[in-house]
Amino acid sequence: MKKTWFGLLCMALILVLGATAAMAKPVLKVGTSADFPPFEFQDEKTGEYLGFDIDLINAIGEAVAMDVEIVNTAWDGLIPGLLTGNFDCIISAMTITEDRLKAVDFSDPYFSASQVIVTKLEDTSIKTLEDLVGKQVSVQIGTTGDLEVSEVDGIIVKRFNLAPDAIQEVRNGGVAACVIDLAVAEEISQQYKDIKYGEPITTEEYGIAIRKGNSQLLEKINKGIAEVKASGQYDEIYAKWLKD
Repeated sequence: MKKTWFGLLCMALILVLGATAAMAKPVLKVGTSADFPPFEFQDEKTGEYLGFDIDLINAIGEAVAMDVEIVNTAWDGLIPGLLTGNFDCIISAMTITEDRLKAVDFSDPYFSASQVIVTKLEDTSIKTLEDLVGKQVSVQIGTTGDLEVSEVDGIIVKRFNLAPDAIQEVRNGGVAACVIDLAVAEEISQQYKDIKYGEPITTEEYGIAIRKGNSQLLEKINKGIAEVKASGQYDEIYAKWLKD
């Protein structure tokens, strides 16, 4: 009798474990450089990852029935980390460029962006890229801002690993200006009233980077982006992080 009950108990346990395993969602490991508010940053008190991109990828994960795991990685290590399999995709306010498309595939664009020039509030001499010739300009290394100023002869580029440090260098007087994403300039200029930014100098689009050949994941992510937009969640996330 005892053996019968024990056997039934084991069978029940196996069934429960099997059902639990069947219910478990696949994990989507996502690389990001959490130093780029309002797109991705880390709460200083809780350590929680926050921002537009974080909310968006979580919504996409929910739409395609995947659990999202964020892997915080330095910006210049994101694409190498993706290629070596440290994560499955990248969401990190990453502009779709021809050079990057040689190394990775991108999802459908999910955000239209631009670069701006950040200067001290009292500076009225800098409005265009040409005005930066002969001057020191800070950028976050490997970003579109870095690429943009590096193409102009005579600009002395000062590179930083973190976007906030690049803008802080303007405030400290170490450089004449910083070239950075508009949304980041908007966010930081609300915090610091001694800097300002001008009109956009580029037009670009952000995408989610995926290893080349992973067409199944690319299809899933594009489906997720479409569903999040169609449901109205995208507009809610946009309003939360990018509208006053």
